[in-house]
Amino acid sequence: MLTGKHLIAGEWISSEQTFTSDPAHGPSHDFAIGAPELVDAAVEAAEDAFASFGWSTRADRAALLRKIADEIDARGDAITEIGTQETGLPEARLQGERGRTVGQLRLFADHIEAGDYLDHRHDPALPDRAPLPRPDLHMIQRPLGPVAVFGASNFPLAFSVAGGDTAAALAAGCPVVVKGHPAHPGTGEIVAQAIDAAIKSINTHPGVFSLIQSNGIEVGTALAKHPLVRAVGFTGSLRAGRALFDLCAQRDEPIPFFGELGSVNPMFILPQAAAARGAEIGAGWAASLSMGVGQFCTNPGIAVIIDGPDADAFQAAARTGLSAVGSQTMLTNGIAAAYRDGVSRVAAGTGVSKIMDTSCDARDAAPNLFTVSGDDWLADHALQEEVFGPSGIIVRVKDAAQMNQIARATQGQLTCTLHLDEGDKPAARALVPLLERKAGRLLANSFPTGVEVCDSMVHGGPYPASTNFGATSVGTLSIRRFLRPVCYQDIPTDLLPNNL
Repeated sequence: MLTGKHLIAGEWISSEQTFTSDPAHGPSHDFAIGAPELVDAAVEAAEDAFASFGWSTRADRAALLRKIADEIDARGDAITEIGTQETGLPEARLQGERGRTVGQLRLFADHIEAGDYLDHRHDPALPDRAPLPRPDLHMIQRPLGPVAVFGASNFPLAFSVAGGDTAAALAAGCPVVVKGHPAHPGTGEIVAQAIDAAIKSINTHPGVFSLIQSNGIEVGTALAKHPLVRAVGFTGSLRAGRALFDLCAQRDEPIPFFGELGSVNPMFILPQAAAARGAEIGAGWAASLSMGVGQFCTNPGIAVIIDGPDADAFQAAARTGLSAVGSQTMLTNGIAAAYRDGVSRVAAGTGVSKIMDTSCDARDAAPNLFTVSGDDWLADHALQEEVFGPSGIIVRVKDAAQMNQIARATQGQLTCTLHLDEGDKPAARALVPLLERKAGRLLANSFPTGVEVCDSMVHGGPYPASTNFGATSVGTLSIRRFLRPVCYQDIPTDLLPNNL
């Protein structure tokens, strides 16, 4: 049952000002709008909670993560119902995303219990060493303190209130204050109810988690600038993310901003693969490009292929596959408008030809497909900018040398993909050293829209894919973002953190 309120350290609190949700279908609801004073209350409660939560045992934090997962599952039907209404996503997608969210929480619980993430190192004392003795040294990763998390529009569960950033911060021992996303405030509230129930059931400090609803920038700005916030996790647009990144960097004491901002995830289709199965790759690309109305951060928006008959076959198959995709509802009216603007920008690009041009009305979107030469793509940097939706560009290059040139010119990405056959390996060996400098994940002969939650996954990359190329927002390594190494020299054993 929705309250329309904020959750501040275990208390549901209203505000005088409200906004009304804008669902794809079903009833709308009113939600309180946050303000700086609520940010103060939530962050101060988080700082108070850190005094105990930051020194809690791994077992206690694992128990909290598992209990949150259980409480989310217990509300599964309610989450699916309002999630489909607010976002327009199908029930199966919401159920799958809930499975990913609770699976991630349980995976992180197992991971921190094992303890390897702490990277504990010990150099015992050598008092008799000549010419100088060595002190006793322990190094371990320690939590940062309160973390601000911004819910994402495109993943109402996996990247929002109890998503990857929140799960990683809690696993690390950091209390969390979430700014809910206005695209799915009801979904966010029900998940917050689950977290609140979990915290109360195992008697954890209530300041460990707060949710502040907002449909403007005031709450986000206050969180990024609050002196007690020690890090920020964000998934969203380049423009909004860069503004928050700058706020974090301009503070009297700058803090890390872990932002995932944008990516076109280029695919490079090598000659023998194009000759042997270009049409098959084109059909697969169309399916990946249009999956979820193209609203995935790993959506492969660029395909690079050598010009000629094989490129023709690839292009024809992609067009056929996309033509079979009807108009679909996007997550918000704003995202749909931005998609239309992006398609218009690409269509006006230097040397761009329309292969498939569809009209989009209101909140609906249909696929668009364009082609451009390698020369024109290299000359027009705007063609590298993300179009969030089911729009793709085929870049037809002159030869392998120009394909390599495109790889060098590509800006930071979440993913880069190679489609290759055995005879393409010499060309691939030239591309891999270029592409591994551009992306956090390299793929061969598949499509990047699936992101496995596991120990090995890297979901990040050089700017503008993310603001910290040394981090990931998916997988167990994401916990490290909210930790810092501390060395304890000659500290008595009973004063060391219990993790030692």
